[in-house]
Amino acid sequence: MNLKEYARQILEGGSLEDKLLDINPLIEEKSSSSNFKIPRSPSREGAMAFSNEQVRFPKVSSFHLREKRAMALHFFANHELLAIEMMAAFLLYFPDNKENIKLKKGVLSSLKDEQKHLRMYLKRMKDLDGLELGGYPLNDFFWRQMKELNSPEKFLSFMSLTIEAANLDFAIFYKEVFDSLGDVDSSNLMGIILKDEIKHVGLGYYWLNFWSRGNNLWEYYKSLLPEKVTPARAKGMIFNASARLKAGMDEEFIRNI
Repeated sequence: MNLKEYARQILEGGSLEDKLLDINPLIEEKSSSSNFKIPRSPSREGAMAFSNEQVRFPKVSSFHLREKRAMALHFFANHELLAIEMMAAFLLYFPDNKENIKLKKGVLSSLKDEQKHLRMYLKRMKDLDGLELGGYPLNDFFWRQMKELNSPEKFLSFMSLTIEAANLDFAIFYKEVFDSLGDVDSSNLMGIILKDEIKHVGLGYYWLNFWSRGNNLWEYYKSLLPEKVTPARAKGMIFNASARLKAGMDEEFIRNI
């Protein structure tokens, strides 16, 4: 199975097994153009389908209850699944020129990490409360941005330097919350997420710095974000500057965030 067949099965297959397809696809440089069009939504069957129903994220003060911790992880699991689908769309949408092939190898590595994260979340949700994906309504906010992410620069600015950068904060915050509750398994899970997200943010930062051609990187980053997304989404309730340094961000960019 080549890279595009792999990505298409993830994006267009509706089952959880499709989303978690575990192979090492053949990466081939075939053409400098792509006829793929971003679908209105990725295919999802049954309980995984998107819902307009709004469900509030549980308060940390309720995390002593196993079902509330499972519910929080359910939100995170959907974010991982959305990232998997969006990265699959990236692999299909952009042409296979020499530069993009190198970039796609990095995105593929990130996608496989997201699959790993999703598997871990699913297991932990079930262990905590018997909860499975779709046990609560699933939203499509991240996916709705895809229509504006029509260049690799825009995609990485949103995905790597905004959504995943915020996870540098969320992961350490919730790791500490789980630690305080003696939930070692959930804490360890967040530690793995944090370590991987540093790599993903580093991928986006490397490429955006390369594409900026020496121009002001902060202004360039802001210019690439979707209309209703601001850099405020690139951080959480605490600020993990050390993780951003590990991802390769320079101090000025970190100060601007």
